[in-house]
Amino acid sequence: MHAIVVRSTLHDFEQATTFLREQGIPRIKQAPGFIGAQWVRLGENSGTSMLTFETEEAARAAVEQLKANPPPGLTIDSVEIGEVVERI
Repeated sequence: MHAIVVRSTLHDFEQATTFLREQGIPRIKQAPGFIGAQWVRLGENSGTSMLTFETEEAARAAVEQLKANPPPGLTIDSVEIGEVVERI
C-alpha cells in the first residue's frame, strides 16, 4: 500500500472545497487502486492531504492525474509518495 502526501497553499478556500466536493472526490473514488483519503486545512492558507492506494503504480498514476489537472483555488507546494508501514 502507498500514500500520496500533498501540501498546498490555499488562495480561495471556498473555490477549492467546492471543486473537491463536486469534482475531485467523485473522480478520485473511481481511480484504480484507491483506498481512502483525508484533506486537512492547516490554518487560513495551507492544507495537506493524504490519499492511499493499493500499489505504488496506482499512486503514481494518481499523481500524474493531479499534475495534469491541478485543482483551482490552491497551489500545490509538494507531492510525495511513500509506502504505508501501518494502518489502523
